[in-house]
Amino acid sequence: MTITRYNTLRRKMVRTYEQLSPFELKDKLISLAHDQENKSIWSMLNAGRGNPNWIAATPREAFFTLGHFAMEETRTVWNDDDLAGMPMKKGISTRLKAYTETHPDAPGVDFIKAILDYGSLNLGFNPDAWVYELIDGIVGDNYPVPDRMLVHLEQVVHQYLIQEMCNMASPPGKYDLFAVEGGTAAMCYIFDSLIANNLLSVGDRIALMVPTFTPYLEIPHLARYQFEVIEIYAREVDEQGVHTWQYPNSELDKLTDPSIKALFVVNPSNPPSVAIQTSSKQYLIEIVKNHNPKLMVITDDVYGTFVDNFRSLMADLPFNTLGVYSFSKYFGATGWRLGVIALQQNNIFDQLLKELPREKAEALAERYGTITLYPNQIRFIDRMVADSRQVALNHTAGLSTPQQVQMGLFALFALLDKTNRYKELTQRICHHRQKLLYEGFGLELRSDAFDAAYYSQIDLLVWARLKYGDEFVQYLQANYEPIDILFRLAEKSSIVLLNGGGFDGPRWSIRTSLANLNDEAYRQIGVTVQKTFAEYATAWRASNALQK
Repeated sequence: MTITRYNTLRRKMVRTYEQLSPFELKDKLISLAHDQENKSIWSMLNAGRGNPNWIAATPREAFFTLGHFAMEETRTVWNDDDLAGMPMKKGISTRLKAYTETHPDAPGVDFIKAILDYGSLNLGFNPDAWVYELIDGIVGDNYPVPDRMLVHLEQVVHQYLIQEMCNMASPPGKYDLFAVEGGTAAMCYIFDSLIANNLLSVGDRIALMVPTFTPYLEIPHLARYQFEVIEIYAREVDEQGVHTWQYPNSELDKLTDPSIKALFVVNPSNPPSVAIQTSSKQYLIEIVKNHNPKLMVITDDVYGTFVDNFRSLMADLPFNTLGVYSFSKYFGATGWRLGVIALQQNNIFDQLLKELPREKAEALAERYGTITLYPNQIRFIDRMVADSRQVALNHTAGLSTPQQVQMGLFALFALLDKTNRYKELTQRICHHRQKLLYEGFGLELRSDAFDAAYYSQIDLLVWARLKYGDEFVQYLQANYEPIDILFRLAEKSSIVLLNGGGFDGPRWSIRTSLANLNDEAYRQIGVTVQKTFAEYATAWRASNALQK
């Protein structure tokens, strides 16, 4: 087979896979990388998925120690070999304090002592009620009551969100929280309830700030939604033409159109993982207040803890904004599936429900009429809870109680870390790996206070232009598909990266997770990408020589 024939067939094969979601394409790349791994001394370097390779240990140790105490409690109530009773509330805080004194070397015991004091002294909890919620929650012997979130743990997570998402400055009012099975479950519940409650209808116009996490791109086009999507592009570049991943005012101006009913934001973004700069956020807020006051804003802020002094739109635009937060990345807890939806008690979602036409309001009253005598008074966040169980199973709604306890322990761990030692450590890990990646690429890393450095998205065409010039860029675009380099990296070097184009970023960009590999792997990735581009450059020069 001639080289030309081979290149044509390969390009056709690569183009076939380009239509897949980046996370589906990843599976193909992993299979190629595994094939190479069998023939190589290298281990596969999968920097395609954002699962961190660290965990928050202390709150987990406390969870399991509390679990040991909980089982002792159940056996004091009823002990028949494999069968035990349900924990007893009266005096349980005193018994737990005694347990911490008799088990001074138990993992996480000092943290347990601290959370008992925090609950009673800082939040004013009744000690027995506080400890009983933790212990009964760990045992998991009761349905979650209230179904939206357990009473004490909701207050704990509320404090955490004020600290981490509001930079310690809460807007007036209070957030109601709905504990959910991670950020992805939150997305599903939100989309479904917006449709079910006629706040969005099939074919409505919504806006997405892009690049963004691929489900936000894919869900709106499903048959049950079929939204018209207006994209707000992070088009800003610096003086060298390198992306800053910020949104120019000209893009934000699209939101002045009141026919756009909802805005979906990932902040800091995914994959660039850059927070919206303060000036752009303020411009967006002014647009909402002056031009589109009924805009529903849904912000996903899972990476907010990786940016110093981060402040979410749920803090700066509380009336319009529903917040989504996941504990998965910061605490290394993707397997726990822990997330929360936060909504101010005074909000645009509830206002819009009150403004629905009579016939739609009556239909919704019938929908929720089996769970309350006053269905029209149900707030949007409580409708999400009911909708998560198809309304009819509302009495079984709610995140499992052991999950809620672990969520609360993560939140308490951050609240009690007054020196931000854990936060600084996780941020330092990500920024160090980013620095190594850029060194491997031979790129200068610009200083950016809004950069979370959880992912890196590098536009290879910009990089190629700076390194080889415009003619080389034209050659690349004419002869290769944007994801060709991903296949080369997987086949030859067992490196798995994702295509930025699949996140609605530049088609020739690549997304690297900075969280899930050991440090030196990132320098190796950068060096290998450079070598792969050198192969393209060699082919380009050879092509030029033949033409001459």
